[in-house]
Amino acid sequence: MELARALSPRGELVLRRRDDGALELRVNGVFVMDDRETSSEELLASATLEAVRRPDRVLVGGLGLGYTVRALLADSRLGQVVVAEIEPDVVSWMRSGLVPSILDDPRVEVVVGDVRAVVTDLPDASVDAILLDVDNGPDFLVYNENSAIYSSDFLITCRTKLRAGGALTVWSSSASAALEAAVGSVFGTCDVKPVPVDLQGRPELYYVYQGSS
Repeated sequence: MELARALSPRGELVLRRRDDGALELRVNGVFVMDDRETSSEELLASATLEAVRRPDRVLVGGLGLGYTVRALLADSRLGQVVVAEIEPDVVSWMRSGLVPSILDDPRVEVVVGDVRAVVTDLPDASVDAILLDVDNGPDFLVYNENSAIYSSDFLITCRTKLRAGGALTVWSSSASAALEAAVGSVFGTCDVKPVPVDLQGRPELYYVYQGSS
């Protein structure tokens, strides 16, 4: 059952309730996420929290259905999380209650905008972690312009915004040797974590890539 539909400069967004009861988000007809299989979003958060001693200020690229941010908020050490979400309708659906909201937590600040611009505008050495879950990964893009997010140039920008001991963590729906190499070239090493997931009854592997400053 369709719950909401919106058009943006990047295409069509659809929020729907599947026959199995799961809440699902699709962009341009491509499955992006649901609330049934959230283990990789939770690992994106937990891997970051394990890598950072004091997560006073964290930036998340991509709000989606909110599961990465929700997992971050479960850690009492978290001071503030800034969420960059380019689609205003995704934010509106959460504010209206169509998607269970985490936006009433006082530690959450939402910025409607392209994560590249939001990160670039940060002062240097101003955040403890950056988490990127903006697209399906460099090899299966929903929006082609997001390819720049996985480039060495943008990863270098991310590193300049991290405080000492900070971490960059990137989600991908598939293994990417290019992303691993790019993170490794910027941070010296890249920790790759495969995540077994059940994608509507089909076993798959998602991946989390991490570099530390």
